[in-house]
Amino acid sequence: MSPKPLALFIKHDGQSARAALTCEYKCGNACFHEVPNTSDGAYFGDIVAGLNRRGLIKGGAAVVLGVGAVSVLAACGDDSSDTGSTPTGSAGTGTAGTGTGTGFTAVAPNTEDALVIPEGYEQSVVIRWGDAVLEGAPAFDFDAQTAAAAAQQFGFNCDFAGLLPIEGQADKFLLVVSHEYTTEPMMFRGYDSAAPTREQFEIALAGHGLSVVEVHGKSDSGELKPAFGKYNRRLTATSEFEVKGPAAGSDLLRTTADPTGTKVLGTLNNCAGGVTPWGTVLSGEENFNQYFANAETVTDPAGAARLKRYGIPTGASERKWETFDPRFDVAAEPNEVNRFGYIVELNPWDATSVPVKHTSLGRFKHEAATIYVAGDGSVIAYSGDDERFDYMYKFVSTKKVQPGMGAASMRHNMTILDEGTLYVAKLTGDHADEIDGSGKVPDGGFTGKGQWIPLLETGADGKGKSLVDGMSAEEVAVFTRLAGDKVGATKMDRPEDFEANPKTGKVYVALTNNTNRGKDDYPRADEANPRNLNKNGQVLEIADDHTGTDFTWTLLLVCGDPAAADTYFGGFDKSKVSPISCPDNLAFDPHGNLWVSTDGNALKSNDGLFSVILDGPDRGETKQFLTVPRGAETCGPIVTEKHVIVCVQHPGESDDATVDKPLSNWPDGGSAQPRPSVAVVWKKNGGRIGV
Repeated sequence: MSPKPLALFIKHDGQSARAALTCEYKCGNACFHEVPNTSDGAYFGDIVAGLNRRGLIKGGAAVVLGVGAVSVLAACGDDSSDTGSTPTGSAGTGTAGTGTGTGFTAVAPNTEDALVIPEGYEQSVVIRWGDAVLEGAPAFDFDAQTAAAAAQQFGFNCDFAGLLPIEGQADKFLLVVSHEYTTEPMMFRGYDSAAPTREQFEIALAGHGLSVVEVHGKSDSGELKPAFGKYNRRLTATSEFEVKGPAAGSDLLRTTADPTGTKVLGTLNNCAGGVTPWGTVLSGEENFNQYFANAETVTDPAGAARLKRYGIPTGASERKWETFDPRFDVAAEPNEVNRFGYIVELNPWDATSVPVKHTSLGRFKHEAATIYVAGDGSVIAYSGDDERFDYMYKFVSTKKVQPGMGAASMRHNMTILDEGTLYVAKLTGDHADEIDGSGKVPDGGFTGKGQWIPLLETGADGKGKSLVDGMSAEEVAVFTRLAGDKVGATKMDRPEDFEANPKTGKVYVALTNNTNRGKDDYPRADEANPRNLNKNGQVLEIADDHTGTDFTWTLLLVCGDPAAADTYFGGFDKSKVSPISCPDNLAFDPHGNLWVSTDGNALKSNDGLFSVILDGPDRGETKQFLTVPRGAETCGPIVTEKHVIVCVQHPGESDDATVDKPLSNWPDGGSAQPRPSVAVVWKKNGGRIGV
């Protein structure tokens, strides 16, 4: 099936296949604003190679519960650099993968308004925007929404998904889902963006946050159905969160409503996340900057520079929330914005618990935080800053994880992320003189070395010690990007999701794209970011000394049309792979295969989910397992022996679509409005996924 251009694949200021509407509400048009990182920080062409390579520590694998990661910024490909060719490859030919867990017939690129899955598989919707999460919630009514109802219902644009088994109850789980953002023009009939109503504002607040909902499976299929249970919970942009770590109580976090600097109302733009070995869920606050207004009113040079580095808008915000609540007005509450951009930890097993914002992990556009446990019990949390030319980070705990989920272990493990060291990555390439921006593969592939540069130590008392000259510990925790600038961290092409392979310990990073690479005065291509005007992205593989400071790296995938010269699939035959563009979220199946979801496919077909073999003769074989409906992106993949779960975010979003003329009617069909939803796919007759 050949891709067909649709209204959603229009040029957006000469750039993306993603709708302008999505760019506006998802990330505040991040890819069309000035790049916030104007530092003189190094990139490969300026770094002298010679870091020592150290061996990979063979760590004990973390307990894998079932975890997905999700998307973030709207992708920004550049149509002007399209080859004009139709993506090629073996997708749809029926060729079975040779790796265990990838033995399915690949789905061909398409533009269907459906969740398209392989032959021999079935699907169903688990939960949709507006479905009841709390018992007693009213039925969803698109034309009669209320804030009170929305606070009890499943929120809008679902992103991360984590599936946690309920101990002792077969086929019963907690499904924890983040709600990244709201798209008001697609939520309300006749929405006036210049003058939203207070009720619309409050409904949007309730549409953000997180949902915890019990789901029940069936022994004879992979279907999952929501149920009411004691753990069910909605967290919104008005729920209470506790601040912990070096910035807790800082003058930088104190506001009129919270003079202590330790309590925050709400969490915003929650993107990807991770499930910890102790059974909690981590969620990244990503494009929080877009919710605030009037940065130009700050005239102090240092304060203005900080706001600019984080992309805080001047003038009114798109949503106009500042007209209803002064905390979103930088002029009225200059510190409120400093209370967002953290990793949130939620204990889903206690519906009365107050979630925590961990300032020890730094403040930036966190795509996620994912956990690896080293052999000595140290916990490593990896995170990317999803912005063009921003950085990759890791946190190494001082405390060691305690096994089990008893009360004592949970109390201890819930403090692990409060004590340790935060690092930022600097990379060098082995073949720097061969990189010309074309994506041509050097002899031996794209390889190099790296070093983790320490930024911040947090002690047992929660107090921090800055490791960056000229910055206090509080400043490093709150203005982490500036700390990365000072130590010369490597500028990457939108580092999004990190995932550590529980079988090998190798770490993988989705680098979604960066069409400013090599443009004008921006940094040129380097070995880890080998293409100028990079519209399709790449996947980085790291062999890390998890508790140390050294690593080696290679590029596993350089994404795009396999027929194009600037693509690479781990050395695998490019005529036998599925086209893939704009990798966003990563997950692992029980066999150790990598799964990649995409956001903003620049190849003019719907986004999807792909399996990638990592080892053996078929390393790099990439196969499309599913595609999502028109206008949607693929988020939150979870791949188990029995289930493939994805969050289908912003179906039907298009510059030509309106509530009265929707581009998509998924998932309900007919003339229904599109609704962001969680979907599950399983093999017929109860078989194992990909086997």
